[in-house]
This record gives sequence, structure tokens and C-alpha cells, in this order.
Amino acid sequence: QVQVVESGGGLVQPGGSLRLSCAASGSIFSIYAMGWYRQAPGKQRELVATITSGGSTNYADSVKGRFTISRDNAKNTVYLQMNSLKPEDTAVYYCNARRGPLDAWGQGTLVTVSS
Repeated sequence: QVQVVESGGGLVQPGGSLRLSCAASGSIFSIYAMGWYRQAPGKQRELVATITSGGSTNYADSVKGRFTISRDNAKNTVYLQMNSLKPEDTAVYYCNARRGPLDAWGQGTLVTVSS
């Protein structure tokens, strides 16, 4: 079973950038589809971006053109590069690893976009 740990959150001004990282361990990372989700205060968790084991990506409409998901299988790590951040991007960001019935979540990392 894979385990994932997020890092890289913090406070950033509107228009700024952050890069989140998700380190995986415990299984063969390259076979998992990976994703980033977020949950803002008072709202449900929502999809941000996903990347398959083959490298195909998918994005929520709200982040298209601003966020980029990527993976480095040699480092067992998936990244989320976030540019042109907006206050509405403020949320706890969660990493997810999925393969068939196997589904692992991290504890989340807080991103706050505020001046």
C-alpha cells in the first residue's frame, strides 16, 4: 500500500506562485494515478488536477492555464506548480494515489492566498 506526504504549502500574495510536492512510499509509485484535491473552509473537497501512470493530465476548469501537475517517478514524487494564485485558491491541498481499489490520501498542506 502506498503512503503519501504533502509539503510546500504556505502564505502567498495574490498573483504569486507556490509548488506543492507529494512524496510517495511503500509501493511502486509509477503504477499509480496521482492527483491533487483541495478543500476550502465550508466547502466540499474538489478535484484540482490528476496525472495518470502514463503521464496524461486533467485539470479543473478553475485552474487550467495556471496550475501544472507533473510527476518524477525516479523520485517517487508528484508536483503541483501553482501560478497566478487567487484568494479563491485558498484551501487545504491533498495528494491522492489511486490504483484500482487502492486509494491513499495524505494529511494535506494549507495554501493561503492573501495580501
